[in-house]
Amino acid sequence: MPFTPVHMGPGIAIKALMQGSFSLMVFGWTQIVMDIQPLIVLISGEGHLHGFTHTYIGAVLIAAIAALTGKYLSELGLKLMGLIQYLPISWWVSVISALVGSFSHVLLDSIMHADVEPFFPFTKSNDFLGLISVSLLHKLCYYCGLAGALLYFPVVWFRTRYSS
Repeated sequence: MPFTPVHMGPGIAIKALMQGSFSLMVFGWTQIVMDIQPLIVLISGEGHLHGFTHTYIGAVLIAAIAALTGKYLSELGLKLMGLIQYLPISWWVSVISALVGSFSHVLLDSIMHADVEPFFPFTKSNDFLGLISVSLLHKLCYYCGLAGALLYFPVVWFRTRYSS
């Protein structure tokens, strides 16, 4: 399903651990950009549902677009929310967050969708398909999100207390 929030679970866990070195907003934006192509296919009824955007080569292209646009959109969102202490988002953070977002998206969708060809054009095979059950995959994503939410503030406290 396009724009699934399940993909955010691992991002929340990564944010808890990396703090300011990772942008959850850019990561989330990347999840949306990744699924624009499948959304168009669902609306039009034409094309390959998980096509080029769900390959690792496509993920690099999507990450570049998401990093470029996501940096500015995320900074605008942070300003509108009055969270200016988190500004600016560095280019390095934007690029890393978008790459993690796009590559994790391909991996997660490769495990659960038979039409994903993650290594296209080199091979059409998907050795990740069925690696674990879809139910377990969803649970792991939810647990990552929960763990990240529970760890975020203790990590902030620890880093503040023990940084010199």
